[in-house]
Amino acid sequence: MSEAGEGQNSIPTSKVKRAAKIIGTGAKVGGNYIKYYAKKAIHPDLSKDSLHEDNATDIYKSLSEMKGSALKVAQMMSMDNQILPRAYQDKFSLAQYNAPPLSYPLILKTFQQYFNQKPLDLFDTFSKDAVHAASIGQVHKATKDGKNLAVKIQYPGVADSISSDLKMVKPLAAQMMKMKAADLKVYMDEVESKLLEETDYELELRQATEIANDCAPLEGLRFPIYYPEWSNKRIITMDWIEGKMLPEFLKTNPSQEIRNKIGQAMWDFCLFQMKVLRKVHADPHPGNFIVDADNNLCVIDFGCVKEIPSDFFDSYFQLLDPAILNDKVRLLALYRTLDLLRDEDTEAEQKILIATFEEMILLLGKPFRQPSFDFGDDAFFKQIYNMGENIAKDKEIRNMNNARGPKHSIYVMRTMFGIYGLLNQIKAEVKLNYTLD
Repeated sequence: MSEAGEGQNSIPTSKVKRAAKIIGTGAKVGGNYIKYYAKKAIHPDLSKDSLHEDNATDIYKSLSEMKGSALKVAQMMSMDNQILPRAYQDKFSLAQYNAPPLSYPLILKTFQQYFNQKPLDLFDTFSKDAVHAASIGQVHKATKDGKNLAVKIQYPGVADSISSDLKMVKPLAAQMMKMKAADLKVYMDEVESKLLEETDYELELRQATEIANDCAPLEGLRFPIYYPEWSNKRIITMDWIEGKMLPEFLKTNPSQEIRNKIGQAMWDFCLFQMKVLRKVHADPHPGNFIVDADNNLCVIDFGCVKEIPSDFFDSYFQLLDPAILNDKVRLLALYRTLDLLRDEDTEAEQKILIATFEEMILLLGKPFRQPSFDFGDDAFFKQIYNMGENIAKDKEIRNMNNARGPKHSIYVMRTMFGIYGLLNQIKAEVKLNYTLD
């Protein structure tokens, strides 16, 4: 990724420095708009492509230097190919596994801090260059006693900056989403807790080992072995898996049979976790999956795992029951149990909300109402995007300005939408196999 020893030499970790970075980027974006409109005055037919490219470059540069939760936002946004212009998608997708790495001296410093040793005191070989770099850490290749290993090292100060980053974002999020700050708090607290968990590599090691063992019977999946003797709170070591990152693999234009095999493994992995384990790998972006030479789907990151409480599962996933829309009494009871409808809602508000929820259930639950589903159908995703656009533009819904639904739905829905999106990229047709109702 970089010449040995090169890379970013520091990360802004204080609240003041990170705020200054955001403000400075805002000024650059403002300047880009001024330049664009000056050019457009001379060339009226000028498109916004160059503006999007300039803004995407400046925003990504800033976020990639900040790393941590700031870069995580870019990573998450890159997964939705309907929301952002292509220039932003292309830049932000680099945060999945091709972010700018830290310099080797900083890696040495981290090893000294957490192992009181240098990398070559622990391993037989250790690459000075990062092989992959994402939002929270970067990966180096190492060997030990003939084993090829992947060593993930967390960026310094990431864990300490999460709370301050979210405090900066919270007022903006409340304003954009037209939510009361108090209503938003429960959701922001959930996001903060999961981001902090992602910085605990000892927790990740335990989660990865447990889920890998539990999912061993599933076909078409592989997991690396993790090594606690070469891991700690900020450094984690696992088997090196040979293969191609999912986006690179798809560029090889695999057959439909192979696409379906990989997609089926991904679908079964997700639903088995939800249905049987009641916890789920909740960070399904392309950088977390490798396809090996035998076309197995290899899952390599378990920093974000969402536990699914039984009471939430029992209520929430009843909405996927194919018969639910015909049982109005049960449906209304579920809406109230899940805090989607409230006693203070007026009759007119309830009517709007019920119509909206039923439209969402009908569309988003479509893959669960038939024996198999073709996720390569772009028309299905266009419908989802249009529905989201219509809801976002509906003034009556926006003016209800309060958050609804349990906090657990944030990461469960992020997982489901993430899996839907990945299966669309793979162009896979999958069999249902597991129901969640």
